[in-house]
Amino acid sequence: MQITITRGAGVAGTVTTGLLVLLTAVPAGAAATSPAPAVTAPATSVTLPAPTGYQPVGTVSLHLVDRGRPDPWAPTDAEAKALLEGQKITGVPSEAVSGTRTHAVSGARPAGRRGTLPLVVLSPGFTMSRTSLTALAEELASRGYVVAGIDHVHESYGTTLPGGRFARCVACKELEADPMTGGAKVVRGRQADVSFVLDRLLGRHPVWKGARLIDPSRVGMAGHSIGGASTSWTMVKDRRVRAGVNMDGTSFVPVPEQGLKRPFMLMGAGDEHEPGGKDTTWGRDWARMTGWKRWITLEGGDHGSFTDYAMMTKQSARELEVTRAYVAAFMDRHLRGDDEQLLDGPSETYPEVKFREVSPHACRPGRPTPTSSMSRSQAPSPQHHHPHRRGRWRIPGRQCQRRPCEGEP
Repeated sequence: MQITITRGAGVAGTVTTGLLVLLTAVPAGAAATSPAPAVTAPATSVTLPAPTGYQPVGTVSLHLVDRGRPDPWAPTDAEAKALLEGQKITGVPSEAVSGTRTHAVSGARPAGRRGTLPLVVLSPGFTMSRTSLTALAEELASRGYVVAGIDHVHESYGTTLPGGRFARCVACKELEADPMTGGAKVVRGRQADVSFVLDRLLGRHPVWKGARLIDPSRVGMAGHSIGGASTSWTMVKDRRVRAGVNMDGTSFVPVPEQGLKRPFMLMGAGDEHEPGGKDTTWGRDWARMTGWKRWITLEGGDHGSFTDYAMMTKQSARELEVTRAYVAAFMDRHLRGDDEQLLDGPSETYPEVKFREVSPHACRPGRPTPTSSMSRSQAPSPQHHHPHRRGRWRIPGRQCQRRPCEGEP
């Protein structure tokens, strides 16, 4: 899997730089399937909307290999040749994708204070690369997050590996033959991918020199399509992920009957993901989510509305603006404890967003109530403005306390 780590750092009273880091991690035995094709200069290009945060964003590249886990999609030569011959990309010219203009600077130096930055993992849709979520990644980085975007090798139409190798989609054939069984296999594999990346970033010997800036108690995840489906399963299997967003993804692996207690948001497009819609997996999992939760839909949207590709197919940045606003508000509330009223109900700014369901809890995580007094010894440090596990919050300049929601750990 290929990983982009995007980060932006914000420390009270100072101006710092952002960093976007690329990591490539593949299971042992991941095969090179063909040389990388030549790319011609595009006649026209698309410019993604600029991030709205106050931090600049940069990029660095690393390479990781998980030697403790076999590649579940490693093909034989015959299978690989047959599959590659059948792959076609239609709808969007390749030049438009490769020529997209972003806002990250290569080689940025990590900045910030040790253990202060929240981390968000992004997992793309099936057959898509991690670059499909670049606008969202840059937005979060500009707001002071570390963002790790993952390319899952052999699950996208193409992944460029070191040495000029080019890995094609081997999983496509299995999902075409049996979508539910193949989808479940992908979801479980992606959970292992994400846990592996967290191990390498948050462990004793992290692979990225800026990893010590991450606060390991504030990790979130968001995914599009099967990446969104993988988010809930990752949260079930890996308690390090504290909050999650599913953007229009069918849940191939159900949330267990014992439930998911941590915050989760379902963000769908069109009629399919409305309550009682064609995708019944959302209603099933919604009933098993016992913590803070939201179910919202984008009226007039489609499956690609949450990706950068909406810029190319609709020549509009509106749907990206909606996606960035609501995902950022969710992460701000649950990883930082910010008061984000955008998640409380319909907004005049985004009238196309419909609130289909809300959690029944009366309390409101992210809206702490200031305590009546605070001694000098209790004064919070400015860099620690995140929720603590026992309902305590630290926000620059004040100390707050809230009543934990029903079902919260």
